Amino acid sequence: MEAGLSKVDYINELFPSFEPALKEKLIAHAVLKEVKTGDVLMQTGQYFRSTILIVKGRVKLYRAGAEGDEFFMYYLQPGDACALSMICADKQETSEIIGKAIDDSVILMVPIQLMDEFMKTYTSWYYFVMETYRSRFEELLQVIDSIAFKALDERLIAYLNNQSKHLNTHQLNLTHQEIANDLNSSREVVSRLLKKMEQAGQIKLNRNYIELVK
Repeated sequence: MEAGLSKVDYINELFPSFEPALKEKLIAHAVLKEVKTGDVLMQTGQYFRSTILIVKGRVKLYRAGAEGDEFFMYYLQPGDACALSMICADKQETSEIIGKAIDDSVILMVPIQLMDEFMKTYTSWYYFVMETYRSRFEELLQVIDSIAFKALDERLIAYLNNQSKHLNTHQLNLTHQEIANDLNSSREVVSRLLKKMEQAGQIKLNRNYIELVK
């Protein structure tokens, strides 16, 4: 997707299965918003006034502990929707997680007043919501499985491969601290494991990025 696209362009490009009437509703009522890297889109305790669709960039969702530690959940990318915003907006409940843009991003904000109408009127929206719930649930299961059944070195390899797949690059601009936060570990432990991976020829550690060796 190129910068500067219109609401119509984003909707047609990323949500081609939506009925023409649904697209017209989104074009008329949804709000296109640009957010910068590091901007917080949702916070713990916040009420949602819109359902959020990602049309450019990436958004990281995580829970924050009482002592400032983070528990990574999953990323939202172009074409994804925030399932929590759908649930909480519809039920007028507050968020239990934090959503932060990790790239300069663009989001489409759909007013909650339209949710009931969309679910009842547009089959494509109904299936989109169901698929969103399913996808996010599967991603959470993967996180739980990795914590419960995999050693940290296995989780680290899977994490780097997943990042490479989603970003379509072997060069990952990630700090050791960012990785540690996402894996609920310490920077020292992650740095030690990355060094072992480099010695095994799996990665190359550069000054500002990690390169996966394929």
